[in-house]
Amino acid sequence: MYDWLATLGLVFGGCCSNAVSLEQLTSYYPTAGSLITFFQFSIISLYGLPKHTIWTLYGPRLAPTRIPISRYLIQVALFYIISLLNNAAFAYQIPMSVHIIFRSGGLIVSMILGWSVVGKKYNIHQVLSVLLVTLGVACTTLSASNSSSNESHTGLSTYLTGISILSLALVLSGFLGLVQDHTYSKYSSASSWQESMFYLHFLALPMFLLIRNDLVTQFRVVHAGPKMSFASIPTAYPALLLNTLTQLVCVAGVNRLTTRVNSLTVTLVLVVRKAVSLVLSVAMRQTANNIDMRLLWAGAAMVLLGTIWYSLGGKKAKTKKE
Repeated sequence: MYDWLATLGLVFGGCCSNAVSLEQLTSYYPTAGSLITFFQFSIISLYGLPKHTIWTLYGPRLAPTRIPISRYLIQVALFYIISLLNNAAFAYQIPMSVHIIFRSGGLIVSMILGWSVVGKKYNIHQVLSVLLVTLGVACTTLSASNSSSNESHTGLSTYLTGISILSLALVLSGFLGLVQDHTYSKYSSASSWQESMFYLHFLALPMFLLIRNDLVTQFRVVHAGPKMSFASIPTAYPALLLNTLTQLVCVAGVNRLTTRVNSLTVTLVLVVRKAVSLVLSVAMRQTANNIDMRLLWAGAAMVLLGTIWYSLGGKKAKTKKE
């Protein structure tokens, strides 16, 4: 019981706190997405490095992996790009509430890719549930596009650019899921979530050299921001530190959850977690002024119900086969 409560504490405490701190950061520094991503990858890599390092006569080296490094390379590249895209979207007037729900639309892409690439078959419950999720994502997207179009044509264009970025991230996430499914099915007996979490972040660190100029620019903007009243420290620093630490807690909590319960329970817990994050976002930022709240909540409800329906539909299909 204690282990279960501790896991839920990591998921809800870590992920919800991460969403709040991320919204605080991006509301003041919307173009700092790459910097935030870099800090998140760095802290998770530093946390996992001691566990995956061994000491030899010639000094420290990485411990042998359960899954070949070559199998991680495509995953690392996709994960790196997806993470950058998701955080970059905030620079295009994407509210956190829309961001949360839109990213929940991964079922749509997963089903299309599963059917077209892998040849998976889905029952009527799964198909209808994905249609409900699609409608929900559309409503959520429109909830903020109305305010953008009312402000100016430029504002609408910027918003649609952000939606396009999130859409690309969703598609790439779908491909990442296929690659991971193939890898873990082949190395199911050797797979380790701690190893995967570490290498997905650690191997991506050299890729940040490609955007080093952006990182320097974003850091200067953050450093030049308002200072704390009782110290000459930029107010963004505590939020950035909190965001990176809660990201670590969130990732560890979700991965720990997957090792303790079945996939249906994981889905349901994460759906509730996203609902809590959405409520916190709306309550704390008071976004009702620039978002059609009826469309937002209608879309959120459809996405959440559709996700649960999809999970239950998949469970029924497995039960019939057995």
